[in-house]
Amino acid sequence: MYIKYIPIFFLFFLQLVVNAQDSLSNSKKINSLKYELANAKDDSGRINAMAGLAFNYQVLNIDSALKYCHAGINLATRIGHTRDLTSLLATLSGIMSQQGKFAEALDLLFKSLKIATDNNFPYEIARANRRIGGVYYDLQNYPKAITYNLRALKLDEELKSKSAGTDHIFLANAYEKINKLDSASYHATMGIKKRDALRSIIQEAFRISGVIEVRKGNYQTADSFFRVALDYSMENKDFLTSSDIYSSISVMFSKMNKKDSALFYALMGFEYGRKISYKKGIILSGNLLAELYDSTQPATALKYYKIVANEKDSLYGVANIQTIQNLITHEEEKQKELENARISYRNNLKLYGLLTGVVALLIIAFFLFRNMRHKQKANLLLQHQKEKIESTLTELKATQSQLIQSEKMASLGELTSGIAHEIQNPLNFVNNFSEVSNELIDEMNVELDKGDINEAKAILLDIKQNLEKINHHGKRADAIVKGMLQHSRSSSGVKELTDINALCDEYLRLSYNGLRAKDKTFNATMKTDFDDSMEKVNIISQDIGRVILNLLTNAFYVVDEKKKSGVEGYEPTVSISTKKVADKVEIKVTDNGNGIPQTVLDKIFQPFFTTKPTGKGTGLGLSLSYDIITKGHGGELSVKTVENEGSTFTISLPM
Repeated sequence: MYIKYIPIFFLFFLQLVVNAQDSLSNSKKINSLKYELANAKDDSGRINAMAGLAFNYQVLNIDSALKYCHAGINLATRIGHTRDLTSLLATLSGIMSQQGKFAEALDLLFKSLKIATDNNFPYEIARANRRIGGVYYDLQNYPKAITYNLRALKLDEELKSKSAGTDHIFLANAYEKINKLDSASYHATMGIKKRDALRSIIQEAFRISGVIEVRKGNYQTADSFFRVALDYSMENKDFLTSSDIYSSISVMFSKMNKKDSALFYALMGFEYGRKISYKKGIILSGNLLAELYDSTQPATALKYYKIVANEKDSLYGVANIQTIQNLITHEEEKQKELENARISYRNNLKLYGLLTGVVALLIIAFFLFRNMRHKQKANLLLQHQKEKIESTLTELKATQSQLIQSEKMASLGELTSGIAHEIQNPLNFVNNFSEVSNELIDEMNVELDKGDINEAKAILLDIKQNLEKINHHGKRADAIVKGMLQHSRSSSGVKELTDINALCDEYLRLSYNGLRAKDKTFNATMKTDFDDSMEKVNIISQDIGRVILNLLTNAFYVVDEKKKSGVEGYEPTVSISTKKVADKVEIKVTDNGNGIPQTVLDKIFQPFFTTKPTGKGTGLGLSLSYDIITKGHGGELSVKTVENEGSTFTISLPM
C-alpha cells in the first residue's frame, strides 16, 4: 500500500558515494577559499574568505571552522567592520549550537543582535532573532522560539527577504511541538511555496510537513513528503536534516507497527547524527532505537539508553541549564535597564512640560492679577489652577512609582517555566534503568542456575551501574521538586505585569504531569487556544496560578472519572483558552466530563462543599479561587455546564 524506500544495501552504498562526493566538493571549495584568503587585496576580502572557510569546515573539521571564525571576528573587530562582525558571530553561534553549547550560542547571538540594533542593520536584526529562536527551539522553549521567529518573519517580509521562507519553516517546527497543527501546516506550506529561494534547506519544509501528516494519521501523504525531503537532503548534502528525516520515518513506521522498517531508519538517523556530532539527532534516534530494542534485546537497548543519557546530560545538564538561565536573566535585566532609561527620559520630558505649563499659568495669573479689576475672582481662579496643577503632579508621581515598581518586580512564572519538562528527564532515566535492572536480575538468576558465576558477576556489575544511575537521577529529580515547592509555596501579594498565556501554559503542564505522577494510567487530550495579541495583565501571578491549577486539576479529575465509567468511544479532553474582550481578559477551562448537576450548581463556590468522595477533596478549592478572583483582583468567576457533556469555568479579569 505504501511506497517503499531504497533497499538497505543500496542506501549504504549511496551514502558512501554521497560522502565521497561531499568531501571532494567541500575540498574544492576550501582550496578555492584558501587561495582567495592568501591573495586578498584588502581586509574585507580576507574576512569574506574566513567566513566561507568557517562555514564549509563545519561538516569536516570543527577545530578548523572555529579557527577561521575566531580569526575573522578578531579582524572585523579590529578594523570596525560591524556588519561582517554580526555575520561571523551568527556563524560561530551555529557551530556552538551544533556542539550543544547553547549558552555560548545565545551569548554570541545576543551580541550580534545588539550590534545590529545599534547600527540599524535590519537584515542582520532579523537573522539574529531567527537564530535566537532556533536556540530556544533546541532548548525546547517553544513559546520563546515562536516569539523570536515571528519578529524575524515580520522584518523579513518588510524587507522582502528570501529568509522569510526560513522563518516559516522554523515556525512550522515550533507550532508542531506545541500541538498547533493548523498553524504548523500553514507555515510549512508557506515554506514549500518559497522552495526556489530556500533550495539549501527546503528538505526541512517537506520533513515537517510529513511529521504533521503522521500526527494526523495520514501515513501515505506523510510518506510522499518524506521521500521528497530525502531527495533534497541528499542533493544538498545536508546530513543534519537527513538524520532528522530518518528518525521521522522511523516514528511513522513504529505507528504503523512495522518494527523492522522503523529499526532500519532509526539506525540510519543515528549514524548520520554521529557522523556530524549532531547531538539532538543522536538523542532522537537513540531513544527510538532503545524503545525498539527494549522488548527483544535489552542489552542493546541499554547501550542506546546510556548513549542518550550522556548526550542529554551534555545538552540539558543542570549546570548547562543554569548557565543558560543566568545568561537569559542577564540579557532580560539589560533590556529592563534600557526600558527604565527610556521611561525615565519620557517622564522627565513630561515633568519639564508640566513645569513649563506651570510657569506659563503663573505668568498668566500674574497678568490677570494686575489687570483684572476684580481681585477676588482672579484669586479664586489662581487657586483653582494651583489645585489642578498639584493634583496633576500627584497623579504623575503615583504613575511614576507604579511604573518603577512594576519594572523592579521579576516574574516568578519565568523562573520555573522549564521545571515541569525538566523533571521528566531524570524520571525517565529512573524508570528505564529500573526496568532494565529487573530484566538483568532475571538473567543473573538463569546464569546462577547454570553455575556460571563469572557471567552472573558481570551482570551484577551492570545492575550496580544501573542503580548508581537511578540514584543519581533520583537526586536530580528531588532537587527539582524541592526547588519547585519552594517557588510555589510563597506569594508576595504584589501585583505584577504577567503574561497570561505563559501562565496558563505552565500550569496546564504542571497539573497534567502532577496527575500522571499519581496515576500512570491517567491520560487526557490537552488543547490550548491562546490570544497572541493579548497584552500583559497586572495580577498576583502566584494566586492566579493557583486558581488556574485548581480548575485544571478538577477538569482532569472529572474527565478521568467519566473515562473510568466505561463510556464507549469517549476521549477525555481538557481545553484552556485566553481572549481579550473589551477591557477585560477571559480565561476559560473546559472539560467534556459529566457536567455539574443543576441541583448543586448554586453551591459549588461555598466553602467545604464538594461532590468528590470522602478523602478526595476538601471542598475549599473553588471557594478560595472565587475569593482570589473577586476580592483579590476585582474580577468574576463563573461556570456554564451541560449534564453529560461537560463544563466551562470562566475567569474574567480587568486589564
